[in-house]
Amino acid sequence: MTLMFDPFRDFDRRSNARGPRWMPMDLYRSGDEFVVDVDLPGVAPDSIDLDVDGNVLTVQAERVVAQPEGGRWLAQERPSGSYRRQLTLGDGLSTDEISASYAHGVLTLRIPVAERAKPRKIAVQAAEETPQVESGQTDAA
Repeated sequence: MTLMFDPFRDFDRRSNARGPRWMPMDLYRSGDEFVVDVDLPGVAPDSIDLDVDGNVLTVQAERVVAQPEGGRWLAQERPSGSYRRQLTLGDGLSTDEISASYAHGVLTLRIPVAERAKPRKIAVQAAEETPQVESGQTDAA
């Protein structure tokens, strides 16, 4: 039987009043790391804050929409303000080695699998065979 290692089984989908779709994300495994792509269009990179506390990874960001100079809004559907999302990480991840990059409105997090959680082979060693003494025989010296 094969068991699938899922360090995000306790995935926490906390969100604010705007709903969980503001910060949509994709999560996949690629080799020995998990990759999280979070959509953050229009967010300044310096407003993104990432924290790890125990096994909880928190992504916070702020999107500011400037008031149009000399104009007034006729429609304003793009959300703005502060947003937050938390992921509960499993024990099999190396939280000390998380890396982050931001390009084209997508925050990419790379979370490596810890060495202790990686699949490995266990070598089987042959036991030393000891000569058995047949019953009824004694050693005469």
